[in-house]
Amino acid sequence: MGDKTDIKSLTPKQLEEFFVGMGEPAFRARQVFSWLHKGVCSFDDMTNLPIGLREKLKNNCEIICPIIKKKLVSEVDDTLKYLYGFSDGENVESVLMSYHHGNTICISTQAGCRMNCAFCASSLKGLSRNLTPSEMLSQVLTAQIDSGRRISNVVLMGIGEPLDNYDNVLTFLKILSAPGGINIGQRHISLSTCGVVDRIYDLMEEKLQLTLSVSLHAPNDEIRSRIMPINKKWKVDELLKACRDYTAATKRRISFEYALIAGVNDTPECARQLSAKLRGMLCHVNLIPANEVKERGVKRSSSAAVKRFYDILSGCGITVTIRRTLGSDINASCGQLRFQHGTEQGGN
Repeated sequence: MGDKTDIKSLTPKQLEEFFVGMGEPAFRARQVFSWLHKGVCSFDDMTNLPIGLREKLKNNCEIICPIIKKKLVSEVDDTLKYLYGFSDGENVESVLMSYHHGNTICISTQAGCRMNCAFCASSLKGLSRNLTPSEMLSQVLTAQIDSGRRISNVVLMGIGEPLDNYDNVLTFLKILSAPGGINIGQRHISLSTCGVVDRIYDLMEEKLQLTLSVSLHAPNDEIRSRIMPINKKWKVDELLKACRDYTAATKRRISFEYALIAGVNDTPECARQLSAKLRGMLCHVNLIPANEVKERGVKRSSSAAVKRFYDILSGCGITVTIRRTLGSDINASCGQLRFQHGTEQGGN
């Protein structure tokens, strides 16, 4: 990223300290923060700043702005899928979805992923690097400006494991919900993890009001270790204990993501085991017919199997929904577009 300060990665407090350190009045930080959250990519466009200050900022700072390398528009439901390119050649994806309650963007937190879940396209070529707070924020701002849709909800569920990029993600969350900028409240933010238990406890200490979404995908260690390598480090019961501790400390309901894979984790016995594991917990289960990623050889469960699984959980008193599929005609699950682009370009 160079020796210049990545100014869009600074929280309002850090930005204020930065300006005061340059001998500038603190209110300049608020002006610049506002400009950055309007998607401005040049200091020259910050017209209420003195020309001398703009030159000083150009010499000492950079504004990270991605280019849209590819944009897919669903003909089914107007879902938008973006492939963004950054200056070092890395690509990431975001998906913008419209619901009756507003527009939700699913963003990436890493370029690639090292978790290697058996059903996911994001880690097909491993982890390249972490994204900075500015690169996460830029996905939201660029999609909002390009689409003309006001984004009201942000989901950290795209490429990468957010808790594997913990410090940058935490800074991004502070910037995203800060007054004077895009200002999306934490209750409108969901963070997804495949189960990095030590970081779940770190997040618990932050007492954030976001929704923690845990990719569970199996009710027992035998199946989960087969499809999710992280389970070899933290077993199902250890993960669920962390989740119970998290809900007790934050009073926030956890959402469990469960991708139904034909013949793997979608049997009635799996549903009964899952119900027993989650009984009494402040939680919600989101059933997802698995995305069929050609390179992974995963087949989604039939509609009948999904309905049977739902009925068993519901009958056991578990709050459960079946996720509505959006952008089905544009492969809206993250990771596929980046992988295809890298293959076409002969990249990593």
